[in-house]
Amino acid sequence: MLVAFLIMLREGLEAALIVGIVASYLKQTGRERWMPAIWAGIALACLLCLGTGLTLDLVSAEFPQRQQEMFEAAVGLIAVGILTSMVFWMKKAGHSVKAQLHDSIDDALRPGARQGAALVGMVFFAVAREGLEAVFFLLAVFQQSSGPGAAIGAAVGLLAAAIAGGGLYYGGVRLNLRLFFRMTGLFILVVAAGLLAGSLRALHEAGLWNGLQTVAFDLSPVLPDDGALGSVLAGLFGYQDTPTVGEVSAYVLFLLLSLPAFLSGGARRAQAAPARSGH
Repeated sequence: MLVAFLIMLREGLEAALIVGIVASYLKQTGRERWMPAIWAGIALACLLCLGTGLTLDLVSAEFPQRQQEMFEAAVGLIAVGILTSMVFWMKKAGHSVKAQLHDSIDDALRPGARQGAALVGMVFFAVAREGLEAVFFLLAVFQQSSGPGAAIGAAVGLLAAAIAGGGLYYGGVRLNLRLFFRMTGLFILVVAAGLLAGSLRALHEAGLWNGLQTVAFDLSPVLPDDGALGSVLAGLFGYQDTPTVGEVSAYVLFLLLSLPAFLSGGARRAQAAPARSGH
């Protein structure tokens, strides 16, 4: 539940920030008459994401066991790729998103017969990108968890993002967005490592991966994954009480490659700050 909540909060807040930037720029430049185009783009993006999620879920339900495992592995790997690219894209481009959106709005509203359609398309693609990222992540989470907890967490996270986005737009809420995206980025990378290990497990169950299947360690006597704490860790980070060497290797290698790369930018900024202040 917490994983789904945090991911939907982050994805929803990213979408809300994009919409807020577009709406604020239209207001500042006296072009509020184009606001219906924003809502049209949002509505179309939501319909696309909802339809994609429902279609994939219904189609996968008809698969036999082996194909279900293959589908679970594929969705998990796609989710890992999307989540990782999302984290690094926001780290790299977050500071310039506002200027890029302003330029895109000006281009979309240049005099011509397709002004409204261009603005709808711009908002549609911006929001749909965030929504489709969330769709694949939620599919991966739903497949690796049971019960309604993940769905409830996702709904609450999306609602919280909408409220926070409205507060940011109207000026009543102050949020350290740099810290928020940095902390959630770290969390998402750990979650992605768990999804990667889970995808490797699904590939094995589908008969497509049979290497490194020796059990790395057995924590079932002290921390079973169906116990209270084990279930929480499994839901958050993909914990298994008897993981294989391949799963542990994938988990650790992913974090060894991704975490230093993600944290390196912050370290350089922290070192540069005193240097700038000394001049």
